[in-house]
Amino acid sequence: MTRLLIVHHTPSPATAELLDEVRAGAADPEITGVETVARAALAATASDLLAADAVVLGTPANIGYMSGALKHFFDQVYYVCGDDTRGLPYGLWVHGGSDTSGATRAVTSIAEGMGWAAAAAPVEVTGSPDQRARAACRELGAVLAATVMPEG
Repeated sequence: MTRLLIVHHTPSPATAELLDEVRAGAADPEITGVETVARAALAATASDLLAADAVVLGTPANIGYMSGALKHFFDQVYYVCGDDTRGLPYGLWVHGGSDTSGATRAVTSIAEGMGWAAAAAPVEVTGSPDQRARAACRELGAVLAATVMPEG
């Protein structure tokens, strides 16, 4: 069995709703052999990351940047995991009131610095999540889970 790790900071109903969609996508009945583990960004550890075959990151855009909680996660794992997670498939969703570009750029920069491989385009949502945003997050979860689904 492979493992999809979801590291998230979901302080608002909107970010929690998007997390639910990512989890639902990862649990698609056509995807088998993948365990999904969700950890709050302040609780996720290097051990969680090292045990993962892929990771989905979720954050609000706070003052043009990722949440402090997700930044804390990166601070905790960056040097500890080093080359051990190089090539790790990852995905990202960001929710903001009006602009998500700074947060997306920051997370992408760190993930690339860790040598991770984007398995899907970032999902950027502004305002209240609509049907399109929910579907995009559901697809993000499904794509990442399918990426690490065992063959056969």
